[in-house]
Amino acid sequence: MGMDDAIAARIRMITEAGDGLSGPDLLGFALDHAVTETGGLGGMVHLRGPGARSLLLTAVHGLIRPVARDWAEVESAGASAPARAMAQGTPVWAPALGAGDGTGPALPAGSGLLAVPLITPERVTGTLSVLMVPAERPAPERWAAVEALAAWAAPRLREDPPDRKRDRDGTGTLLADDQVGQALWHMSDAFFAVDGDWRITFVNGEAERLLGAARTTLGRTLWDAFARLSVDEAEPDLRSRYRRAAESGTPVGFEVRWPTNQRWYSMRLVPVPNGLTVYAADITASRAREAERAAAEQAAAERTARIGELTDALAQALTMRDVVNAIADRVLPPFGASGMVVQLIEGSVIRIAGAVGYPQPFLESIDGASIHDVSPVSEVYQTGAPAFVESAEEYTARYPGMAGRPAAAQKQAWAFLPLIVSGRNIGCSVVAFAEPRRLDAEERALLTALSGLMGQAIERARLYDVEHTRAKELQRGLLPRALPSLSSVTTAARYLPASEGIDVGGDWYDVIPLSGARVALVIGDVMGHGLSEAATMGRLRTAVNTLAELEFPPAELLTRLNDVVSELGDNLYATCLYAVYDPVGASCVFSSAGHPPPAVVRPGHPVRFAGGVPDPPLGAARPPFETTEVTLEEGSLLVLYTDGLVESAARDIDRGMRHLASALSSAARASGPGDTWPDGDQGGHASLERLCDEVLAELLPEKQLTADDAALLIARTHALAPDHIAAWPLSEGPIAAGEARDHVRDQLTRWELAPLTPTAELLVSELVANAIRHGRGPVELRLLRGEGLICEVTDGSLTTPRIRHASETDEGGRGLQLVSALSQRWGTRYTPTGKCIWTEQPLP
Repeated sequence: MGMDDAIAARIRMITEAGDGLSGPDLLGFALDHAVTETGGLGGMVHLRGPGARSLLLTAVHGLIRPVARDWAEVESAGASAPARAMAQGTPVWAPALGAGDGTGPALPAGSGLLAVPLITPERVTGTLSVLMVPAERPAPERWAAVEALAAWAAPRLREDPPDRKRDRDGTGTLLADDQVGQALWHMSDAFFAVDGDWRITFVNGEAERLLGAARTTLGRTLWDAFARLSVDEAEPDLRSRYRRAAESGTPVGFEVRWPTNQRWYSMRLVPVPNGLTVYAADITASRAREAERAAAEQAAAERTARIGELTDALAQALTMRDVVNAIADRVLPPFGASGMVVQLIEGSVIRIAGAVGYPQPFLESIDGASIHDVSPVSEVYQTGAPAFVESAEEYTARYPGMAGRPAAAQKQAWAFLPLIVSGRNIGCSVVAFAEPRRLDAEERALLTALSGLMGQAIERARLYDVEHTRAKELQRGLLPRALPSLSSVTTAARYLPASEGIDVGGDWYDVIPLSGARVALVIGDVMGHGLSEAATMGRLRTAVNTLAELEFPPAELLTRLNDVVSELGDNLYATCLYAVYDPVGASCVFSSAGHPPPAVVRPGHPVRFAGGVPDPPLGAARPPFETTEVTLEEGSLLVLYTDGLVESAARDIDRGMRHLASALSSAARASGPGDTWPDGDQGGHASLERLCDEVLAELLPEKQLTADDAALLIARTHALAPDHIAAWPLSEGPIAAGEARDHVRDQLTRWELAPLTPTAELLVSELVANAIRHGRGPVELRLLRGEGLICEVTDGSLTTPRIRHASETDEGGRGLQLVSALSQRWGTRYTPTGKCIWTEQPLP
């Protein structure tokens, strides 16, 4: 039978360490290691007795005293395993020993005894036996280990060990001469006795290890031995314990670490007539096993706790990054791992979903690898079973085409764990180690079990990431892609999604050009989070744009929008603020449905919040809505925002608004009002972009977690210059059209816009003619020079014109068709005194 290389190496180390030993020391050394190497319960050494009629027990390891006493003497001609090994000169395995079956004294049920002869050049001098469980034939490597130790020890034995002979001849006491003394001498435990004067009267072989050789200790007091060995210094209470045992007359037991060899002993002090006997059992190994068991239990408890923590963390993890971080924090430390990477299968390609502890260049090199390549990930994907690689050498041997990966990854061992979800293998989680690592069976089983939790969490996170990305794309798509560039306002906006929670929000904003160079500024918030709220936000934004085209004033627009929200559902609510800025009068009119008031920053004035208590939100409001008007001279700022910017769990809305006012006061001063029209932005838009960033950084720092999304819209107003406005009253008769043409011709000449004159004259003629024919006075004409040339004709009638589709024989009805064809855009709106028909032409 042979040994594997590891066991053979250990045997060589053991035998080299034991060179120089003899007698009981030699036998005890060989027996101890034979039991250890085989994982046995205990062991015995028998040597040939006088006349070769029996085998005498010479050394014992790990057997209780009653068992050792039964095996103290074995008949050479008997059927016991030691006797047969002695007679045959070969190892003997005897399973299931029991009393009365003729195979020797009884041993524990379910055990077996392996007896190996101790063969010297002259003869077989004894046997070395190891007790094992279960009662099955030992594995070949265990068998070979015992034979090797016996073969090493046998030639070093003498037929009459000097220590044994010395003790029989040198003690001079009856105890050492009688049969009991001989049995005590061969005990595996240390035993010594003292008389009433504390003089040592007997020491066996093991006790010599504690007190010294018999020739130097017998007849001397125990305290002399303690002093010589410095026992009192190391264990100052030991002497008092001995005295208490003698005085009390009752046995005393305790554990002590002996100072001379630093081994642990379980000592039992038994008072006897005229003295004290001491039994000292070496429990170093059992204490070590107990410590190992306790450490293993603690490690198991910690791993169980880690699993519980991982389960809790994965239950809370939403995104793939959350899952990877949770796994890295709670799986890598208990196993001493240094990195992990999650790889998912997309078609025939392996994609990296997350990684920790790997160099970025290496991750980039393996991302997108083919599932058909020969690799551990492909192997795990195809087999569905985990793979464990203990070293870089093993990795290279198993996957020669990827020999460079261990060095590039800076890893030396790996656990490749399949990610199985509902019977589907979705990828592989790789746990890696910086040094070669052999995982034991328990660790492999634990990692395999954890991979099930990982797979479920990773699949859930992947689905969440896909849905969340789609929701964010939907929401982003429903917000304005870009704000219009207008002469009346310079605008900048920000939208910041919540950093906590799983759903998108319903915050939105818009900038809508109106007629007469006016502009509508809108901001709103659909209450709640989710795809439904995001979709509702899109519907409301569309509705506002439609209603704005109809030129409804703010209060009327919110009334109609309230009807839209009410029709969408009983439990749907939204806030909205709708403001219209008119650059002709530098005024802003707005209405609010449950929305925070806008902040107004006028040059040279402190920040203030306009308007009073807002009306209830849409879906709960009862029109009419209140209207507020504020004057916004050139360079003023109008700041619209949602509650997510100023309100949170740690800050109420009033405090948040004060914080916003403070941020605007300090930031707006640095922006300056120097972005007037028509000189272009010239830094004005950029300054507003910086202002948005500064406000967000102040109110919502980057690392601050937010539970609600936030929107911010800032507009800097630009009043229309007086010389860009011209207005005239017109007659209420047929001559009004001629008057209008004359005014247009003269004004366009002053504005140096003569190329627009022919078209403008034709358009104004049609508008005035329509007002005279279908409306009523007073009739007025107004020209505005802004982004384009705007012609407005107002009258006192509320009847709005419409385009007629005249037939070929009709003499009239083509005026508005002509207006639509000649103008860039046209329309009508109601005024406080009637209506206004307007056109717009692009400037040359």
